[in-house]
Amino acid sequence: MIAQIRGQVLTRTADEVVVEVGGIGISVVVTARTSANLALGAECVLTTDLIVREDSLTLFGFADVGEREVFRTVQTVTGVGPRLAMTMLATLSSDQIRQAIATEDLGTLCTVPGVGRKSAQRLVVELKDKLVPAVDVTSVHAAAGWRAQVLAALTGLGWPSAQAQEAVAAVAAQAGSGELSVPEALRASLQLLDHTAAVTP
Repeated sequence: MIAQIRGQVLTRTADEVVVEVGGIGISVVVTARTSANLALGAECVLTTDLIVREDSLTLFGFADVGEREVFRTVQTVTGVGPRLAMTMLATLSSDQIRQAIATEDLGTLCTVPGVGRKSAQRLVVELKDKLVPAVDVTSVHAAAGWRAQVLAALTGLGWPSAQAQEAVAAVAAQAGSGELSVPEALRASLQLLDHTAAVTP
């Protein structure tokens, strides 16, 4: 299985790119969105999926692993083949497809050429538990990241680790689900620590 391809873009059309790998030009079927983001002569990296048929070998290329997962999963639904799966990704982003299926948004799914209401209903019924909306890992990492950075800053300023951890936990609780930058969180933590120090006999 060819899971990834890296090489120079030799030619590019709306639905195909030819990538040179080891002196060989390999044809990769892509969406117009992916093709538009590739520059002629530049190196590219594509996540890929090889579809083997009796009379053909077709390599499909994707911007990321998430797109390939959607491509593979929608094909488990009766009547959805590789070409329709690519049409779905050409019309909607992988996140939009996940969201439409999760919220049973048949109207959005029906904007895909070749997908009618019955097909959209089938996609929702069969994939609702398989294609859940992707977690925003950036925000999750950011939320965890400021805690570590603020804790390190506080201990670096001389505050005992236990007190620093209590202050960070208190600030996180006050913020709830809201996002805090490191300077904001550090300022709030210092205010808590200074107040605690002032009232401690």
